[in-house]
Amino acid sequence: MSLAELRREYTFGGLRRTDLDANPIAQFQKWFAQAETALVEKKLDVNAATLSTADKNGIPSARIVLLKCLDERGFVFFTNYDSRKGRELAENPNAALNFFWPELDRQVGITGSVEKTSRVESQTYFQSRPRGSQLAAWASSQSEIVPDRAVLEKKWNELEQKFPGEIPLPPNWGGFVLQPKRIEFWQGRPSRLHDRFSYSRQADNSWKIERLSP
Repeated sequence: MSLAELRREYTFGGLRRTDLDANPIAQFQKWFAQAETALVEKKLDVNAATLSTADKNGIPSARIVLLKCLDERGFVFFTNYDSRKGRELAENPNAALNFFWPELDRQVGITGSVEKTSRVESQTYFQSRPRGSQLAAWASSQSEIVPDRAVLEKKWNELEQKFPGEIPLPPNWGGFVLQPKRIEFWQGRPSRLHDRFSYSRQADNSWKIERLSP
C-alpha cells in the first residue's frame, strides 16, 4: 500500500463548546485521565509528548519528552540542561508541546515560554527516579557525540562504584516548566471535519475559547 493510501476514519466522538472547562488546565487533566483509563492495559506512555524548540536562528528541532508534573504554572518535564533542547531553550525560551492519543482520536497542542524549575523541585523529582536512571543522568553527556555504547556503559559502571549510596543531583540536570499562552484541543471526526478549540491567555490571565476550522 502506498503512503497516499494510508488513512482511517476518526470515529471516537465529538467535542462541543459546552463540553469544555473554562480552564484549559482542568480540561487537559480531564482528557489525560480518560487517556490513562484507555491506555492503562497497553502500558503505553500516556504522558509522552513531542517537545519542539528552536535555536537563536530559528532552526527547529523536536523530540519526545515525558510530562512529570502539571499545575497552574504549566507543564513540567526534566532533562539535561546541556542537551540540544536545553541549549536551545536557553537561547530561545519559546517552545511547544504536542500530546497525541490515537486510541481516542485526540491531540492537545500547547505553546508558551519556559523557565527552569527550582533546584529543590528538580532534586525532589530526581530522587524519585530509579537508581539506574539517576546514574544515567550522570553518565550521559546528552546530545554529544560518543564513540560507541561501551564508553557509556563503562562510565555508568564507574559511577555506580562512585555513588554506592544516595546519588546527588547533577549540576546540569533539572526541570523546565512550559507556561502556556495557547492550548488547542483537537478531536478527530469522520470525513476530516474535526473539532478544534483553542484557549488563548488574555492580558488579565483569563482564557478566551474559540472554535477553529479543521
